[in-house]
Amino acid sequence: MPLHDVGYRPWRGRVATGSAAGVIALTGIKLAWKSRWLRRAVLFAWTPGIVFAFAFFAFEQAVEDGLLGPMRPRLRLDQAIDNIGALGTVIANALGGRPSADGPTTDELRHIVWSRLLLAFMRAPQALLLAIVVGLVAPALVSRDLRAKAWLVYFTRPVREIDYIVGKLVVLAMLVAAITMLPALALWVLGVLVSPSLQVVLTTWDLPLRIVVSALTLALPTVLMALAYSSLTLESRIASFAWFATWGACWVAHGALTTADMMAAEAVDRVEASAYSTAMPLDDDLEQRSFPGRAPPRRRPPPEPLQWLRRAGGIDARPDRWAWLSPYHALGVVQAAVFGIERRPDVIIPPVLSLSVLSLVAGAVLVNRVGAPARV
Repeated sequence: MPLHDVGYRPWRGRVATGSAAGVIALTGIKLAWKSRWLRRAVLFAWTPGIVFAFAFFAFEQAVEDGLLGPMRPRLRLDQAIDNIGALGTVIANALGGRPSADGPTTDELRHIVWSRLLLAFMRAPQALLLAIVVGLVAPALVSRDLRAKAWLVYFTRPVREIDYIVGKLVVLAMLVAAITMLPALALWVLGVLVSPSLQVVLTTWDLPLRIVVSALTLALPTVLMALAYSSLTLESRIASFAWFATWGACWVAHGALTTADMMAAEAVDRVEASAYSTAMPLDDDLEQRSFPGRAPPRRRPPPEPLQWLRRAGGIDARPDRWAWLSPYHALGVVQAAVFGIERRPDVIIPPVLSLSVLSLVAGAVLVNRVGAPARV
């Protein structure tokens, strides 16, 4: 009796939507969580929250002590070491701007300071820790399947390519949530608990939503790029090296170009100051008046306390025109826009376009590589 069909019989059953992706994601999470160093890394990612939790407590202590308001005192950091409320005033001055008679109310100042503290938390320690953890976990997710020829197991079952991709994305999305979103939400809850009144919930109700959107903004480009690198090679070490090399090279390029801009601006300031001082009369009375027909040179403002916290909180009057070149800095600008801190379109649009192109290219590479075995 001749054989007319020796191939696989087509699948005629029904598969619950998302069930295959859920199984792949759950299996990937279980395999990754078996790693002792990964558990320690996730636990360590919560430790920076202790410092920021103390900042929340100090700020709310300043509110309770009545040290905040339009005319709050300008304290130095060394004056506030022994007083938690005074330290909260320093934090408010650093993140909320200089006090003035027509400054923000206490509720408005609380929203500003909380937003910038949460942004600094997600932008400075958590984003760096996330880049390290993703660079160590993601490279093995797809390359390991390529090397072990797991496609023979996956695609002989009713598993679509999109199910496989979504399952792998969920594995990394859970890491993003555990390192960035959940600690930030815990900080917001802690801030509510240490506040003098639960009315603070009405003032800061939008911050949890901004935290979730910021975490999604951080997750999408990083996860797609990491999985794209993993799908391009059989060796996870090569994918890991490519991941860290990309972040490091882009960071160095951004730093070099930014430093060049700063040096050029400082050279212009020195030339203007030199020309102004040469043309300025030496009389003491005339020195107090601006020279006719010439604008006075720009003067460098005095250094502010907690300068690192100000930068991480998105307080920078100078636009970063090279942020689009580095994924870390581009994500920082977009996160600042999500929290409502950065509102300049000329600063926001280039990083958004850069991250969008990066996500599209990485997604296309990932889909092409995952579907390649089925097309052979």
